[in-house]
Amino acid sequence: MGNRGMEDLIPLINKLQDAFSSIGQSCNLDLPQIAVVGGQSAGKSSVLENFVGRDFLPRGSGIVTRRPLILQLVNSKVEYAEFLHCKGRKFVDFDEVRLEIEAETERITGSNKGISPIPINLRVYSPNVLNLTLIDLPGMTKVAVGDQPQDIEHQIRDMLLQFITKESCLILAVTPANTDLANSDALKISKEVDPQGLRTIGVITKLDLMDEGTDARDILENKLLPLRRGYIGVVNRSQKDIDGKKDIRAALAAERKFFLSHPGYRHIAERMGTPHLQKTLNQQLTNHIRDTLPGLRSKLQSQLLSLEKEVEEYKNFRPDDPTRKTKALLQMVQQFGVDFEKCIEGSGDQVDTSNLSGGAKINRIFHERFPFELVKMEFDEKELRKEISYAIKNIHGVRTGLFTPDLAFEAIVKKQIIKLKEPCLKCIDLVIQELINTVRQCTNKLGSYPRLREETERIVTTYVRERDSKTKDQVLLLIDIELSYINTNHEDFIGFANAQQRTTANATKKRVMPNQVIRRGWLTINISIMKGGSKDYWFVLTAESLSWYKDEEEKEKKYMLPLDNLKLRDVEKGFMSSKHVFAIFNTEQRNVYKDLRQIELACDTQEDVDSWKASFLRAGVYPEKDQPENEDAMNTSDTVSMDPQLERQVETIRNLVDSYIGIVNKSIRDLMPKTIMHLMINSAKDFIHSELLAYLYSAGDQGSLMEESVEQAQRRDEMLRMYHALKEALVLIGDISTTTISTPVPPPVDDTWIPKDPSPPPASRPASATAPPPSRPPAVRGPTPGPPPPLNPSPAFGAPPVPSRPPGQTAYAGDPNSGVVPLVPSRPARVPPALPPGIPSRRPPAAPNRPTIIRPSEPSLLD
Repeated sequence: MGNRGMEDLIPLINKLQDAFSSIGQSCNLDLPQIAVVGGQSAGKSSVLENFVGRDFLPRGSGIVTRRPLILQLVNSKVEYAEFLHCKGRKFVDFDEVRLEIEAETERITGSNKGISPIPINLRVYSPNVLNLTLIDLPGMTKVAVGDQPQDIEHQIRDMLLQFITKESCLILAVTPANTDLANSDALKISKEVDPQGLRTIGVITKLDLMDEGTDARDILENKLLPLRRGYIGVVNRSQKDIDGKKDIRAALAAERKFFLSHPGYRHIAERMGTPHLQKTLNQQLTNHIRDTLPGLRSKLQSQLLSLEKEVEEYKNFRPDDPTRKTKALLQMVQQFGVDFEKCIEGSGDQVDTSNLSGGAKINRIFHERFPFELVKMEFDEKELRKEISYAIKNIHGVRTGLFTPDLAFEAIVKKQIIKLKEPCLKCIDLVIQELINTVRQCTNKLGSYPRLREETERIVTTYVRERDSKTKDQVLLLIDIELSYINTNHEDFIGFANAQQRTTANATKKRVMPNQVIRRGWLTINISIMKGGSKDYWFVLTAESLSWYKDEEEKEKKYMLPLDNLKLRDVEKGFMSSKHVFAIFNTEQRNVYKDLRQIELACDTQEDVDSWKASFLRAGVYPEKDQPENEDAMNTSDTVSMDPQLERQVETIRNLVDSYIGIVNKSIRDLMPKTIMHLMINSAKDFIHSELLAYLYSAGDQGSLMEESVEQAQRRDEMLRMYHALKEALVLIGDISTTTISTPVPPPVDDTWIPKDPSPPPASRPASATAPPPSRPPAVRGPTPGPPPPLNPSPAFGAPPVPSRPPGQTAYAGDPNSGVVPLVPSRPARVPPALPPGIPSRRPPAAPNRPTIIRPSEPSLLD
């Protein structure tokens, strides 16, 4: 493996990965991609291959890389390679990898120089690599050859942009030293996607192929045509070396020897070569890792703080310590009592915003469900009149009564009071069930100790059941007390004198305050699909009407239904429906809505149905009575054929019963919640606070009660492990921060020399008869008679005009008499500033890209 820098980073990354794996998280460093761009045969694949340290990419002249190669390096204990298109096949020999790349390329592009944007995906698993993505891209070209399309230049350009536009991609702009750098397509396309030069590193290849006596020293020193991150020179293996199977290590040694022995590069040899390129790229990876660490650190610190409080009690944990068990038992029981009281009385902390529970449900039972059950037990008008008629006749016996008997009133009233027992007992059962649910909810926090939870739930539930019977006895006693004495002197009782007047008052009686809004909310009207299907509407129930709107803004009213002669009816839930349904109908058999005799209204839960029914009760809409299936015709005829005197007596007693039962209902509705609260709920709270602990001690051994569950022991161990792993990860991040160095971003340079528009073809450029032969960069030459000032090409590279040089100025870099700051500083030590013009440099002139003497593209000076 030839990449020592990467090998140094591998243990650092592995430590981070291990630290994060121990806390069950992924260390998402998202290391940047590295892509090589440049012209054909510029040495891109060799540069990439040297970075990996393996010889596996196809080589040759012309266009060799004809499809993008996405190379994913994966750190693994075993070294092998696999292709995405050959899943399951592992390549151990990297010569086979090269052959497979060539075969896969030809399978898509053919064998006649065709190209394709479809990438080849290769994964290399090795213990000597980082988790990186390297991209080998086809070389940029101008002219189509073979099967290549005519727009080959644009196709390759679009292919390159697809990869290097990403901000996480480092760009290696590869340019051969024996070509014109100012015309480098690699630098030009890099400038387009990275105008600040933060991601671009210039790589100069083929330094050993330059003409004898020439060098690229000024370029490598970043003095001529500068880049922000500068240039790095490399010497790759030649085709002869590759054919001769020259080892990469031997090639690196030869490269090192070249830079140390070359007089132009000896002083910068430490900053040249493949190892320095590897070091530079690895430093970029280090910088990226260091930039990622603060976010990882803050994430770990927040998790550590959230665990700190819970871990505090576990730090000195000893499972068999009796003191700890006693303390834990006291704390658990105390916390259970506090939680139970908060559930019943309500609390501002940890409010459940999705469901009703505890005291809120009990309150709904008291004030919605219980009144509704009372109303359901109210007497049926016809049945009541029939019972009053029978009572009057039976009391008179064989005699014809002249006065209304008060015994008939008492008999009917007592019969109606007895009917109150059933809804009262049902109310107690509902409260009991809700109390038991609350106890179970509060014991969830005791899940760490299963035996303690089980005993606590059993003891409290048993106590609640005991209070159930006492509460029911007390409620039945209240009803018996009502039966024991009929107080006709009650201030709210109408009395016999006002009974007749009540008859006319009932006929004209109004409901509660007119136009008072009782309830608003969403309901679904169930209509058959043939008539439009079910729809949701916003309903508003007032004391006089039921209206529904399109939405809660109440602007678009769909319908208003008066409440006169309306009643409620239960409807069974449909087989395919998840909603709970009730219906509204007219007692006079009229259509309620359009051509419907009843409208079905649906809610999501049964609790919503009960709440809406209670609201309709407040508006005076009562539930339907269950009619007996068979009625005796004789009884019906008897009730119809009443003499006027008996009818007046029945009406009087009926009004008296209505008045007195209203008083009893009001009293019962007031006393029931008070009785249940005192005998059941408050008593249960007192029991939990004062007696539960004693019952737990008497229930069994304290040690067995406080035995931890397996889950709790695992949770404690996991929490302690997580706590220590977080601390270790934070220490590791701190070590990385102190042991690694982040190199600052180089200052910006004037790189406006890189052309923004495509350069004109060489044939279209005007040739200058006076242009000197290209040789060394101008920093080491004296001023020469040049072309006309407006053209101002660079003598060595044919660069476009330098913006910082005024028109008409042909001063060389470093001329003290030029009066301008040179774009690229020269080396005063090598070129004396007082060198008079006309005296050539001691260094022999040469051209890095073509012969010095022969220049056939330009006319001779003698022409």
